[in-house]
Amino acid sequence: MGRVESKVAIVTGAASGLGFAAAQKLMSEGAKVMLTDINQEMLETMPDRLSNFSNTQFSTFTHDVTNEDAWIDLIDKTAQEFGKINILINSAGISLGADIVSTDFEIWKKVHEVNLDSVFLGCKYAIPKLNDAGSGSIINISSISGIVAGWNTAAYNSSKAGVRLLSKSVALYCAKKGYNVRCNSIHPAFVNTPILDPIKQAFGADEAVAKLSRQIPMNKIGDTDDVSYAILYLASDESKFMTGTEIVLDGGLSAM
Repeated sequence: MGRVESKVAIVTGAASGLGFAAAQKLMSEGAKVMLTDINQEMLETMPDRLSNFSNTQFSTFTHDVTNEDAWIDLIDKTAQEFGKINILINSAGISLGADIVSTDFEIWKKVHEVNLDSVFLGCKYAIPKLNDAGSGSIINISSISGIVAGWNTAAYNSSKAGVRLLSKSVALYCAKKGYNVRCNSIHPAFVNTPILDPIKQAFGADEAVAKLSRQIPMNKIGDTDDVSYAILYLASDESKFMTGTEIVLDGGLSAM
């Protein structure tokens, strides 16, 4: 217990999926968390869903991660409410689009705005506060699709690959400046979260999971704990010498 005791984290996309799991994991280890999401209705359920945590341990912020002014407001609100910021987890993301010919340009732009531009904005405005706190960790949730391409995921591949390289650039910038601020990315394969809902609706839940599992050497998809434990490690001081790299959680997919 207490692996991130007294630290303050911002988690985007925190109303569900990996973001919600990450927020729970961090709070269970002593962190205070600002949970952000564009889904205000889901955020309003947080007091009930997080009833096992003190209401002083978390707060919520309705947040369009593609909006620059919203990021400025979020950083200021978090610093004012909790006194500092130690951890930024860029977890908000969407999976839209198809192959390069079939993908509409507006969809292309939307995927990059949510998946990549938001990471740029979060890093840009959080770094000074993380440095002010004396140490910091930025954890950007990319995807195995940022390393291994698919023929029918052009926009998603591009956006998640961008997160990987942006994370390295941020890490080198902070090191060059002498900031004790680290930046790493996490690359999960299929994880059982709402992002898989369209596939489940198309094939049925059991068949969708079986279909995805067949693509993984370990013959199974991941669960949120697989990712939240990696987030916890990167958020804690246990990973104090780790920056500019990635954790791949893909059941062996990228080894093929």
